[in-house]
Amino acid sequence: MSEVVHIPQLRFSEFSGEWEEKPYGENYRFLITNSFSRDKLNYDFGEVKNIHYGDIHTKFKTLFDMSIETVPFINDDVDISRIDNDNYCQVGDLVVADASEDYGDIGKTIEIVNLDLKKTLAGLHTFLVRPMGNSISIGFMGNLLKSWKVRKQVMTVAQGSKVLGLSKTNLSKIKISLPTKPEQQKIAAFLTEVDNKIEQLSKKQELLGEYKKGAMQQIFSQATRFKADDGSNFPDWEEVKLGNLTHKVGKKNKENIKYPIYSINNQEGFRPQSEQFDGLDSNDRGYDISLYKIVNEKTFAYNPARINVGSIGYSYNLNKVIVSSLYVCFKTNDELEDLYLLAYLDTDKFNKDILRYEEGGVRQYLFYENFSQISIPLPGNDEQAKISNFLSSIDNKIEQVDKQLDESKQFKKALLQQMFV
Repeated sequence: MSEVVHIPQLRFSEFSGEWEEKPYGENYRFLITNSFSRDKLNYDFGEVKNIHYGDIHTKFKTLFDMSIETVPFINDDVDISRIDNDNYCQVGDLVVADASEDYGDIGKTIEIVNLDLKKTLAGLHTFLVRPMGNSISIGFMGNLLKSWKVRKQVMTVAQGSKVLGLSKTNLSKIKISLPTKPEQQKIAAFLTEVDNKIEQLSKKQELLGEYKKGAMQQIFSQATRFKADDGSNFPDWEEVKLGNLTHKVGKKNKENIKYPIYSINNQEGFRPQSEQFDGLDSNDRGYDISLYKIVNEKTFAYNPARINVGSIGYSYNLNKVIVSSLYVCFKTNDELEDLYLLAYLDTDKFNKDILRYEEGGVRQYLFYENFSQISIPLPGNDEQAKISNFLSSIDNKIEQVDKQLDESKQFKKALLQQMFV
């Protein structure tokens, strides 16, 4: 059996030689953490901050910088006098979430790169882990611990059924490989630049989303009006029920033809069912699809039980696809521009109307009969077109940023697999 060579697949040219592999416990020592629950914490005042495992799972960046994170204080009436100074967090420490409900997050770790002079403790369901000696560069370990080789080991030693847990003993045995400190520093600096690019794109995405939301509010409240091409004002808007502007469609697939099967989700609208269910759709599973509805181009479809969370889509140029018989399918009449309606469906006003017109017991539904009772503000076709074109131009910019952001995240993911061993 050949010996494993600890050399990364992707490496800066000035470095050579193998990385040194050692157990986690030979590089780090474990310190004492507290078990204060959320009701012992607050975000308003206090002397000492507390890192809660739930925040590691949901919001903290891998390289933890106190100056940009929102971290709760420990309540003043909680006695922390017995906590030794050595057990307060230091720059370079790792804080590990030792419990999770899924394998993907078990052992999720943040590396502290800046505490902003704030006294800080690691809290409930965490390990506080400190490097021994001076052989590890700040910013390196947080990225290394996200690599697949390490993540796979952590998931393997996790124990539990409904809630997974890690023990210090099992975590200590996990093998990690380290290069020289200069190589660590170069890797950390490079990955920080990648993270900065991702952060910039995320901020741009957020700002564009806020801009679109503000623009929609101004437009649909008629605080902002477009003008005709000759500079004249468009006619006043009307309030018209959707039942007067749309009509149901959705012929059944009675011949059981294996058309492409689509689902509707609240992110992308129409999406191939196989992409949502592990590469399979109802055709692959041999299900009867004769009751599925045939959808052609320029058709809207929604799930009556999930329209309240945005599960409504527009088919654009899709043709001869099928969706579940549970979906409501409809088209617009000539007075209503499709892309104008698509934009309006994303407004707070429409979402409030959904809640008003839903019906049911444990689960709420919005069937077409009630959907058709919702009134929407309706300008003329020419003004609808100007509105939809304007909002579509913003959507195009958002889509470009989304694509760049996704590519950057995939690039970072590939780097984590190729730059570490």
